[in-house]
Amino acid sequence: MDRLFIIGKRLISRNFSSIGSNRISVCIVGSGPAGFYTAEKMLKAHEKAEVDIIDRLPTPFGLVRSGVAPDHQETKIVINQFSRVAKTARCAFFGNITLGNGISLSELRENYDIVVLSYGAESDRSLGIPGEDLEGIYSAREFVWWYNGHPDCFNMAPGLKNTDTAAILGLGNVALDVARILLRPVSDLAETDISDHALASLRESSIRKVYLVARRGPAQAACTAKELREIIGFQVENIFSGMKNLKVKIDEADLDISPFDEEVLKNHRIQRRVYELLSKAAGSPYCQSSPEQRELHFVFFRKPDRFLPSENGCTVGSLRLEKTTLEENKSSGKQSAVGTAEFEDINCGLVLKSIGYKSLPIFGLPFDYNKGVVPNVKGRVVSGYQTEEEAVEHGLYVAGWLKRGPTGIIATNLYCAEETVSSITEDVEKGLVPAASAAIKPGREGLLQLLQGKNIKFVPFTGWEKIDAKEKMLGELKKKPREKITSWQKLLEASNE
Repeated sequence: MDRLFIIGKRLISRNFSSIGSNRISVCIVGSGPAGFYTAEKMLKAHEKAEVDIIDRLPTPFGLVRSGVAPDHQETKIVINQFSRVAKTARCAFFGNITLGNGISLSELRENYDIVVLSYGAESDRSLGIPGEDLEGIYSAREFVWWYNGHPDCFNMAPGLKNTDTAAILGLGNVALDVARILLRPVSDLAETDISDHALASLRESSIRKVYLVARRGPAQAACTAKELREIIGFQVENIFSGMKNLKVKIDEADLDISPFDEEVLKNHRIQRRVYELLSKAAGSPYCQSSPEQRELHFVFFRKPDRFLPSENGCTVGSLRLEKTTLEENKSSGKQSAVGTAEFEDINCGLVLKSIGYKSLPIFGLPFDYNKGVVPNVKGRVVSGYQTEEEAVEHGLYVAGWLKRGPTGIIATNLYCAEETVSSITEDVEKGLVPAASAAIKPGREGLLQLLQGKNIKFVPFTGWEKIDAKEKMLGELKKKPREKITSWQKLLEASNE
């Protein structure tokens, strides 16, 4: 007996008598790079695999859409590759579905042979210091989502015209992205896909000075040379002309390194290049003063001690920092920042915490709260049994940040997905997934029936294509790559037009 379902304009037909044991139904939760790379690898590795990708947002592509800086359009080209995956006959996208709220993990496992969780990290680490709840303090994730038009943060009001100084805690690539957006000329950003509400706020911004605060030294900076060069490269190699009025300040005393650091830099090319760039920037002449001049201060060997309120008692007025020194941990071979009980304050009306993203657990899923990841062995989810073999949750896998923590670049997820798919393939070949004695699971048909029974309206990939077309049309009117639709309601409306 044939069952027919329509997803967007695609007709999906399944004859139940033709479903054999070779067919593998796969559900991937999360449509960011880890999810799409997993889908692509799975479709290539298994000719009989049918892959469904679900996401809580109406839009696919995760951090490629909401995390990559708007002035990094070349990085977003990977969306073309992911779109080809989504439009293959054996793949389907289901947006606007929330795992743990709309549908449960157990329901997915009942309907699919394989479930891969790759929903990333949508929360933030906390400093746990006094004053952290003051107004004017945000996570870098929230700020990035705000200027990238994420529907969860489109109505955030960071108050850029209420202060001339911002402090960013952390020195990774996200911290540099945020600093660059705050300091870069608005005329440059107007030609990107930055959200209109963020562009309007940046036009009125009073911020002229940004502090990048790092617990450790320049030899331990977590950013890449490419990102660093983009913001200070014009002072070093005359290759970046967009921020000519930026004055970079680095205390040359912070550049002194220990024999331990020398050995580390000798063996790590990326860290060595970052250190060299910072050293050159510290020795470069400052640009001449002008009304448009902005300042970027690199503050090393400092850790946040507390946030102090402004006169109104509600908003942040300053950041108290404790000076640190590095101590070597002989067991781990690493250095950690230790406080020296010497303090200093930075006056600032905006603080952005770029200290790490955090994944969230869902009911029925093993979770390591200390590491913020799902316990796994090469992508196989494990629970707390005595032996590794007994602990494996057959049919349940992880990829991306949920698997390894919030580290790496977009391409890192490719290798991460390859490892997870390799584990899946190994388990399939051993007959562990799907289990030989198990009944055939309905896969996509089961999901569609589940959604219909709960009256959950999902957005198919054709719905996203309608959103995409409208955003590009709106952007063309403003000479931008796209003008992002930023509210849930308007996204859903656009998907149905």
